[in-house]
Amino acid sequence: MFPRTADQLLFEETTQKFLDAECSLDTVRDLGSTSSGFEAAYWKRGAELGWTSLVVPESAGGGSVSDQGVKDLALVAYQFGMHAAPGPLLGSNVVAAALGRWGSAEQQADTLSALVSGEEIGAWALAENPPNDTLGTIVLRATPTDGGYLLAGSKSPVESGVEAKNFLVTATGDSGLSQFLVPADTPGLRVIRLNSLDMTKRFAHLEFDGVQVLASTLVGQAGSADQAVDWLTDLAVAIQLAEMCGAMRWAFDTTLEWSFNRYSFGRPLASYQEIKHRFADMKMWLEASLAVAAQAADAVDRDTPDRSDIVSAGKFYVGRYGLELLQDCVQMHGGIGITFDHHLHMFLRRVSTDSMLFGTPGQHAARLTDLHAAREVA
Repeated sequence: MFPRTADQLLFEETTQKFLDAECSLDTVRDLGSTSSGFEAAYWKRGAELGWTSLVVPESAGGGSVSDQGVKDLALVAYQFGMHAAPGPLLGSNVVAAALGRWGSAEQQADTLSALVSGEEIGAWALAENPPNDTLGTIVLRATPTDGGYLLAGSKSPVESGVEAKNFLVTATGDSGLSQFLVPADTPGLRVIRLNSLDMTKRFAHLEFDGVQVLASTLVGQAGSADQAVDWLTDLAVAIQLAEMCGAMRWAFDTTLEWSFNRYSFGRPLASYQEIKHRFADMKMWLEASLAVAAQAADAVDRDTPDRSDIVSAGKFYVGRYGLELLQDCVQMHGGIGITFDHHLHMFLRRVSTDSMLFGTPGQHAARLTDLHAAREVA
């Protein structure tokens, strides 16, 4: 994806070997029928490798491999895509990043520490139901009360929502956006399991029926979370892009190998001109996706002025052409490509799911247009 330092190469190689040993595709299939989609012991060992601390400031108990935490995390996400690996990588890291930057000392000592160690799972409750499912639309209401806030509304889909012990809830109020750290067992909060296209990712619908929370649950200042939410959204999408590129790489490499081994009319499938042209297109989509995913991770890492432009351009491109690449790979496998027994559908499921979360490709195209229009007006 991008030039690696020696430490990053070692870190990525360690992650790859761990996933090779713990997450064979047959194992992932078996986990697909379990309640959580992953094993707690597996996630704790991943946390020991550093998966959960990379985007947490050192002052809050985190630390990265190369002082480029988002890039380091993108390497892990890329390997997750290559293995269709299970685990709450995105949700726990987004919540940990928020608490590490804007959380109180108590939140960092308790919840953040548990997230970094892998003892607990976190989930970001950002998205909402139609007609409020447009990127950036928040209608869940936070109304001030004596000593706290009353949360009313719903959130869906929430990745890792079934397993999460704490939710980072984004809500709106008269003064702007606020974020709250809400325990899953808070009275009035209902967590409803949803079906998932992905084999191991789990999602939930959250109902906030007059949920009363203390002022101490605020993450940052009340009404001042707009910029934080934008940055966290870009972080989430950067993780997605890396994961989608990993899945694209596995599908492309597997299909290319298949095309040389599969004979049709006495010659390898890869020898036909039309097939060569299709592979050329797919190779171009893959390399361009890798480039834009790397640039997005770098932009979020350095918090550049054009960060959101790059991230949204990346989601539009990878979300569109990643799906096209996977569908072409399915077609090139012929009849076996559409069977459940072949592993290819697991990667198609991962890319299809990621492409729709934290903004669809179309929504990110609209966001990119709005960003440029706002600059012209200014």
